[in-house]
Amino acid sequence: MYNRTKSSVCLLLAMGLSLAACSSDTETSADQLRKIVNDLNLTGDPAAGRVLPAISDPKAQLGMKVFFSKILSAAGDSAERMDSACVSCHHPMLGGGDDLPLPIGVQAEAADLLGPGRFHSLVHVMDDAGGEYDGGPTVPRNAPTTFNIALWDQVLFHDGRVESLGKTAGANGDDGSGIRTPDSAFGVADTNAGANLVAAQSRFPVTSPEEMKGFNGVTALTGTNDDVRLDISATMDVTNWDAEFDAVYGGTDGVAGTVVGNPYARIAEVIGEYERSQVFVDTPWKAFVAGDNAAISESAMQGALLFFRSTDKGGADCVSCHSGDFFTDEKFHVTAMPQIGRGKGNNNGTLTNDDFGRFRETGNAADMYAFRTPTLLNVEVTGPWSHAGAYTSLEAVVRHHLDPDAAIANYDFSQLPPNVQADSMLTNTQFALDTLAANRVAQLSGTLQNVSLSDTQVADIVEFLKALTDPCVKDRACMADWIPDAGDSNPDALRLNAVDNFGQYL
Repeated sequence: MYNRTKSSVCLLLAMGLSLAACSSDTETSADQLRKIVNDLNLTGDPAAGRVLPAISDPKAQLGMKVFFSKILSAAGDSAERMDSACVSCHHPMLGGGDDLPLPIGVQAEAADLLGPGRFHSLVHVMDDAGGEYDGGPTVPRNAPTTFNIALWDQVLFHDGRVESLGKTAGANGDDGSGIRTPDSAFGVADTNAGANLVAAQSRFPVTSPEEMKGFNGVTALTGTNDDVRLDISATMDVTNWDAEFDAVYGGTDGVAGTVVGNPYARIAEVIGEYERSQVFVDTPWKAFVAGDNAAISESAMQGALLFFRSTDKGGADCVSCHSGDFFTDEKFHVTAMPQIGRGKGNNNGTLTNDDFGRFRETGNAADMYAFRTPTLLNVEVTGPWSHAGAYTSLEAVVRHHLDPDAAIANYDFSQLPPNVQADSMLTNTQFALDTLAANRVAQLSGTLQNVSLSDTQVADIVEFLKALTDPCVKDRACMADWIPDAGDSNPDALRLNAVDNFGQYL
């Protein structure tokens, strides 16, 4: 087919114009994007070079069974006992989360109903330990996705309360400094953390009253975190779990294993291996980086150019925080996302249901209202988004980053389920907005800046974000390997058989 542009270029070259001057006029979006990819040394595959378990590995298989069992909420009394599981907040068909702004946690009206429609009793109840059930979520932060959790090198959780003390981003291993957790002082390694960040974090949902432990019962009320874990281990030890653990680990030491003073070590390890097997990085973007220009649309390419370019070059500079093949710098930034829900109980001088973010861990004033930069891989399916799950569309998330003040002023409360506590949102979020404004005045490095984009440009960025989705995570047949089959052994008969609001099995 005759190409008028190429013909014109040849004529110009014949007239003596430089190749450099005219090639920029004929570069395609793909050409421009490939230059950026090369300049940033992107491979499209953040899992490359890492030693990660497959879901078929014995420990991952055992971890899946434990992950889906309500026995992990065995530290409560008889009324709450064993009504939630890890999968209650992290189901593979719900983006590795729960598809809710904020998790419901223990004492859900229907324990096996996950996602929209899951709630507490609407009757207001206060228990002796301070647990409050009013129909709204008790868990104060959005459930982070377990997808690609193995690719985090430095921190886990929104505030980074589980963190490597020696490993750097992109490294496959650490310098032996260990892992800090909520069981150890800030900057001090937890000797029971386990071999990696994922095993370390898997020890803590069971110790949270809101998530799995419950608010009642002797262990739940007075026990330490280790007491809770010991209680769970002992409960599992008198079921058929011992045989399952012996088959995987060998010997006759069962659930508790041989690690003195840490009978939860094996439980944490197998849960961690199941989570670490959830590697979903075969995205259209990866295919593009590998050389397939047709892997993503023209709109997505335009969005990518905006994403990677700095503001002085007409871009949105998203890459300043969402960097590398994993699309995160693993650092903490103030973005002033809407503060909905119960918060973490912080007192901002006006209300006591705020959330100070990373400051809660470090005590450093510069960390006030700062939260971890999330990865953007599979972001299309991991909403609602933000540390409190306040946005239910990617477009709204993008627009917030472009102008947080305008986004909060025009926040659409109708996007929230009716039971989510949002009366204090504007007051609490204003403190975060004020902090962001102060950071801008101080010209702190990494501070979010306002950017003006057209509606078309916003839509292009959203299309690029969708190109970061591995098709497997939207395919029930593909995800079946990470969901127990009806024929799998069910050691305690306490498997959570998840259903959605329409009664369909997930």
